[in-house]
This record gives sequence, structure tokens and C-alpha cells, in this order.
Amino acid sequence: MTARGSGRARLRRVLGTAGRAGVGLARDVPLVALRRWKLTLGVVGLLGLLAAAPWAWVQATSAPYRLTAAEVPETPVALVLGAGIRDGRPTPFLAGRLDVAADLYHRGKVKVLLVSGDNSRPDYDEPTAMRNYLLRQGVPDSAIVSDYAGLDTWDSCARANRIFGVTSATVVTQRFHLPRAVALCRAAGIEAYGVGHDTWGARTSTTLYGYFRESVASVKAFWDGAVTKRDPRFLGPQESGVTRALES
Repeated sequence: MTARGSGRARLRRVLGTAGRAGVGLARDVPLVALRRWKLTLGVVGLLGLLAAAPWAWVQATSAPYRLTAAEVPETPVALVLGAGIRDGRPTPFLAGRLDVAADLYHRGKVKVLLVSGDNSRPDYDEPTAMRNYLLRQGVPDSAIVSDYAGLDTWDSCARANRIFGVTSATVVTQRFHLPRAVALCRAAGIEAYGVGHDTWGARTSTTLYGYFRESVASVKAFWDGAVTKRDPRFLGPQESGVTRALES
């Protein structure tokens, strides 16, 4: 074989080897991409499950206990959660909650109304505004007890149990907030039921926002109620107001 022929043979062998390697690489590229795609889907799915877990916990924990005023069993206390005041008067959402609470009282479903709201500064006093509203609805002053440190839902539930000694209650709030409120109060040690104020007809856009907000707030609720069971921001000494009101 001449030198030229030998060189051509070597070139063919090199090209053949490179060709086979190229085919193998071409086959491997789709496999690598597929593995990466599966890994990405797995991570996204796991994150989705983690994100859905708090919402699922809130819904599952509260579902059997969310009832109407006619259906709810009698409990000693209605825990009415604050929802803001303007110029010393309840906002429409808070007024709706107070209307539900007054109705429960007049039906004989509850004996005492524990109004829990924010009084973290002198010029903002939710519980007093709530009390005044209930008085105008015919609820006697002796049946109303105020918690001035209900700064959020978990604090209201935890303080109702730990400070006021409430072990059984009907929680009153808007319907979109009811799953989280009932779940947190049960996590705080209260045999809690819930009756909600329906806002769909009167305030549809705000209600839609409320449902969206609850899907986000369920993460904090899960952390507070299922994971840490943190102390409320203000504890203080035990209060006997609920006990005295029940005995009167």
C-alpha cells in the first residue's frame, strides 16, 4: 500500500470513529433533556404540594365545624373577631360580624360575646366600638367581654383560651375568613364552631379579594397553628370576665 493509500485509510477510520461518536452524542442529548425536564417537573410538583399544604390544612381542619346560625350547636361564648373601625365606628365588615353575633345571642345559641380586637394605641379601640354597637343591637352590657389585644386571628384565639379560659366557642367572622379562624381556634385548644357573615351580594369585589388573601394567609396560619403554636404578642394575667359573665 502506498503512503497516500495508507493516509486515506487512516482518515476513513478517524472519520468513522467521529461519526459513531456523533451519533451516540446525538442520541444522548434527548435523554439528558428528558431527565432535566422530569427533574424540573418533580421540583415544581413538590413546591406545589408544599404551597397547597397550608390551605388544605385550614380547609380540612375547619370543614365540619362551619355552620349557619340555625345549625350551630349552643356554646357558652361567641368569639367575635375585629375587622377595623373608622371614626370610632365599626367598618361594614365588622358591623356584619356583630350583627351575626347579636343574632346568635338573641337565638339563645351563646350566652357571652367576647369581642376581640386591636387597642394597641390610645386613638384606636376596636373592642369598645364593638361593645357600643352590640349595645345598640339589644345585647346587655353584662353579656359582653372585651379583649383589647386581639391583634390577629391567632392572637385572638390563643388569648381566648389562655387568658379568658374559653374552651368552647362559636367564632364569628366573614365567611371567607371562617375556615382559617375556626382552624386556628381549634389549634389553640378551643372546641370551636364558626358562623360567617355573607358578603357576596353587597361587596363582591372585596369578597373576591378576601378569598384570594385567605389562600396566602393560610401559610402563616399553618405556621402559627400547626407548627409553632407561638405565644400571642401580649399574654398578661388571666382574665375572669368570661367566667363572671357566664355566672351572672
